[in-house]
Amino acid sequence: MFLNDTVPMITRNSIFLGGVLALILAALSLSGCNDSKARSSGAGSAPRMGVDVVEIHPQPLENKIYTTGSLLANEEVELRSEIAGRVTGVFFDEGRRVRKGDLMLKINDRELQAQLKRKELEEEMARDEETRKRGLYEMSGISREDFDRAVNALKMVQAEKEVIQSQLAKTEIVAPFDGVVGLRYVSEGSFVTANMLAATMQDVDPIKVEFSVPEKYARLLRDGTGITVWAGESEEPHTGTVYAVESKIDTGTRTMKARAKVPNPSERLIPGSFAKVEIILERLTDAIVIPAGAVVPELAGEKVYVYRDGKARSVPVKTGIRTEESIQIVNGLTPHDTLIVTGLLQLVDGRAVEIKTNRSADSS
Repeated sequence: MFLNDTVPMITRNSIFLGGVLALILAALSLSGCNDSKARSSGAGSAPRMGVDVVEIHPQPLENKIYTTGSLLANEEVELRSEIAGRVTGVFFDEGRRVRKGDLMLKINDRELQAQLKRKELEEEMARDEETRKRGLYEMSGISREDFDRAVNALKMVQAEKEVIQSQLAKTEIVAPFDGVVGLRYVSEGSFVTANMLAATMQDVDPIKVEFSVPEKYARLLRDGTGITVWAGESEEPHTGTVYAVESKIDTGTRTMKARAKVPNPSERLIPGSFAKVEIILERLTDAIVIPAGAVVPELAGEKVYVYRDGKARSVPVKTGIRTEESIQIVNGLTPHDTLIVTGLLQLVDGRAVEIKTNRSADSS
């Protein structure tokens, strides 16, 4: 009885374990097939990366640099007396306009006027003597030596007269050009000495701007170069042009100095003011300009990625003018190239990509 009951039980257990093992093996086999199919279907076909692109078109570009400078009067002079004497007249108002040749200041000249009258009488007498001697000489009544002596005497008196007239001219200060008079430092009746400051005078229309640029831009700075100026704290722009450039580089600062003229009819620009200067060194009509973020720096230089036949292609480039948002490409790109502008850190040369957005098409 014991043996007969045990055999059927062992048989049933073996059949049950065999079935479970068969199911496990079938499951493992099916899983292996699926993995094999997945590997075979995924091999050699990496997923395409979506990128934004821009089609390159030539466009105008201005090469601008920024510097600082100072405003200068177009013409400026200090009115000073050439001789000592008492002031007999002041003929200008402080801060007012005067015309070229206007009398500004007069110094006492009574003594010089008396000397001039005496010389005028001596000149008249010497001229009469020269005329009389000439007639006698023509009639051979006197020698050539006597006649020459009379001629020289007349010339001597005339020269002395010119000296007095030049001294008289120094008793008057006249405006050397059209402009505005500054503050007055003398009064009528006061005694002035030679070289004493009487007033200042300036012509401020146009006004000059003096500034310096780094040595590397010196070759681009020339007569006629356009500038824009902001003076002091004012945000009003004023345009002008360069009219003179220094002939050498300053060895101390490695900069070149230049001056420009800016129209100032309203006289709002004041000499001595601090100036912010924008200089347009050159204007390009067909430059290739791309977004600054599209340039990838590397050890050998710089590169960009372009879209060609569904793939990203690395292109080495040479850059030029840089602005806050864009960079000029001097070499490496041509018009109508399709530039990739996003996902640059994930790109490698030859990676498959697809265009998500064409920004140049959107902007148009």
